[in-house]
Amino acid sequence: MSSDGDEAGYVRFFPYDEPYDHQRDAMDRIYDALGEGSDVLFEGATGTGKTLAALVPALEYAREEDKTVVITTNVHQQMRQFVHEARAITEQEPIRAVVFRGKGSMCHIDVGYEECQALRDATREIVEKEQDLAELNERESTLLEDSQAGSDEAAEARGAVLEELEGIEDDLEDLRENGNTCDYFYQNLRGNTDEFYQWLFADVRDPDDIYEYAEMEGFCGYELLKEGMEGVDLVVCNYHHLLDPGIREHFFRWLGRDPEDVITVFDEAHNVEDAARDHATRTLTENTLDSALDELAEQDDPAAEAAMNVVRAFRSALIETYDDALGFGDRERIEGNWEDCSIANEDGRDDLTINFLQAYTGPGYDVDLQAALKFGRALDEKYEEAYKNGEASTRQECQTLQAVQFVTAWMDEGTEQGHYPVVSVRRDEAGGDVYGRAELYRCIPQEVTRSLFDELHASVLMSATLRPFEVTEDVLGLDDPETMAYGAQFPEERRRTYAVEAPALFSSERDDPAVQATVTDALEDAIRFTPGNTLAFFPSYSEAERYYDRVQADGEWFLDKPATSATELREAFTDSENGVLFTSLWGTLTEGVSFDDGDARTVVVVGVPYPHLDDRMDAVQEAYDETFGDGGGEWMGTEDAGWAYAVEIPTVRKTRQALGRVVRSPTDFGARVLVDKRYTQVGERELGNYTVRETFPPEERAEMIDIAPEKLKFAMLNFYGDMDAWDGPPPKP
Repeated sequence: MSSDGDEAGYVRFFPYDEPYDHQRDAMDRIYDALGEGSDVLFEGATGTGKTLAALVPALEYAREEDKTVVITTNVHQQMRQFVHEARAITEQEPIRAVVFRGKGSMCHIDVGYEECQALRDATREIVEKEQDLAELNERESTLLEDSQAGSDEAAEARGAVLEELEGIEDDLEDLRENGNTCDYFYQNLRGNTDEFYQWLFADVRDPDDIYEYAEMEGFCGYELLKEGMEGVDLVVCNYHHLLDPGIREHFFRWLGRDPEDVITVFDEAHNVEDAARDHATRTLTENTLDSALDELAEQDDPAAEAAMNVVRAFRSALIETYDDALGFGDRERIEGNWEDCSIANEDGRDDLTINFLQAYTGPGYDVDLQAALKFGRALDEKYEEAYKNGEASTRQECQTLQAVQFVTAWMDEGTEQGHYPVVSVRRDEAGGDVYGRAELYRCIPQEVTRSLFDELHASVLMSATLRPFEVTEDVLGLDDPETMAYGAQFPEERRRTYAVEAPALFSSERDDPAVQATVTDALEDAIRFTPGNTLAFFPSYSEAERYYDRVQADGEWFLDKPATSATELREAFTDSENGVLFTSLWGTLTEGVSFDDGDARTVVVVGVPYPHLDDRMDAVQEAYDETFGDGGGEWMGTEDAGWAYAVEIPTVRKTRQALGRVVRSPTDFGARVLVDKRYTQVGERELGNYTVRETFPPEERAEMIDIAPEKLKFAMLNFYGDMDAWDGPPPKP
């Protein structure tokens, strides 16, 4: 271990007075693991200082071994926290840090990736021509002087230079007339960027600061960031920079690093599973197929026939598949969200593949697909050249290539384990026709993540809810990582966790009037006996709205709905002194959002938030069962690996995340209320395998106090009385 006397060397990167004891222990273990090239699974309850505990030893090891640290998250608030911590570090021990965000949010002219690439290529070509022109002009001037001094050789050479100058001037005129260039990128290439980089590395700048500075100076800040990333100590970025294989390849090139020279820190790492699955999933809409057919109809090239064969057959098969799947009246009720249709067959290929093979007519779909890929790539290159040459005002995307690449993947991968074929439908935005989408859904995240973790020097994956570690290890494909868990570090007497013996809120019981009455009473008691704001989480938005309408209590009511601005809702709620926020556990307020001190005193979780159990969730369960069942997985807590890995453990993590929204500092206090018998010891005895209590870590179970619904108000009254939380007389039971 690097040391300075008895003090670990990494402490130079710790920006505050002293690490907590548990932080120091975590930093020691992480530093040692990095030295061994081992990955780390790091669970820490709210307030354990996970970010610094991971970042500080990573920066020290990277400084010693000439590596770069990349810290990544999928939560905007966490990225702001990383910027705050990085700024604190650099005030004490200067580091070169870059905060990286996607191009779409930093582009000054709002163009897509393909068009941006073409604009940059054309702009770079102009700059190169201008540089050639300047060099030739200087050469011509020198030769003119020599020829005037009587040199015949200089006069002859000058004639050749003048001829070349005329050609370059003509080329430049043509390029400028095309107009397909970017003024911001031109300024990057021609302007003096030294002051930008001096400003950039004088502190830790967030992307909004960079956008504003670049706009003011006429630069493209995104491209300057890419150019300036080489040799930095720390990069802050989004998940997709690492989890998307295509972006990752570019990202490492911008860093100027091979993967083995990169240390990653994944925050909120319980989300990596779903994020990796999303990045690996491929989709193709009916609209893209229509655009591809229109595109092909305009081609006067016999080579387009192969692409026409496969695209037309796949479109026909897609429509036939969802038409057959929709029952009487189903089409009329479809709205703007994608809805899955069941197409899987137990004994063979899915319905879409069968319909495609029946609709296809040609020499062989595999032969046509290869020819279609070749034609699509050539057509895409044609669009690129047309844009560069000014023959087109925008960089056209090749719809044929997109469609053919997807169909090729569908036919090659659709039957592989962990690849689940899906067809979905929705109504278009104008409320008109229903149209379809084919999706190749990736069930096993480790097919994406294992290669990443194998390539990197090491990774630290941290979250408040990573346990059971064995499941995280299995799902992400980690090999023998170092594991560490640190529970709540704040005084236990300042928090209470009540497991209310209310009926188990199975979906079949939620409409029962007696069940609703019990839940309503428990909610009203929790709200009434909370000296401040109450967060109420439910298994769905519809359940949140149900109790928003039912519950009667004094206070200011807030209802979260899909597509509601979480930031605006949170601000309005925390500005209240006696507010109640009703929301879904599957919404955006369960994690990465702090409700400190008086922002929220009590959090209530109603029910067990199992996800919607549809065909694709069944496919994930089946894939996990095949991969991790029968001894294939590390976790021995259950015989049903598919259910445990895909449903129960993620569900309990979601509940634990919700409970962590309150009691976020040593001086904070609050109550956490679980309203469902499945969280109780009584439920363990009465409900058997339906209980979820055993899935919580042991120290969290130990804090759960079973309580009858009618006793909750007395318990909360006593707890908040002990905290001296009432401004005036407490409410009477």
